[in-house]
Amino acid sequence: MTLKYQSGGDIMLGDRVLFHGEPGQIDLVVEPSSTNPEHHWYIQEFGGGVGVIESKPFGRVFISADELPTKEDLEFVARKEA
Repeated sequence: MTLKYQSGGDIMLGDRVLFHGEPGQIDLVVEPSSTNPEHHWYIQEFGGGVGVIESKPFGRVFISADELPTKEDLEFVARKEA
């Protein structure tokens, strides 16, 4: 299962976003099907989700996979080209 923005696009590491209208960046993507041992705790506690770095007023925020479909305040802005 790929985590998605409310707009339907896939959430990817490094995406530039707006979170509550403030610029931010996706710094963690934990898909529920991940086998990465570093993601185990996030999957066990939250079923996966994404981390957002946003300088003010939140700093760093984790949004659980269950919350993502209703997160109108997380908006995709741009993706870094590989």
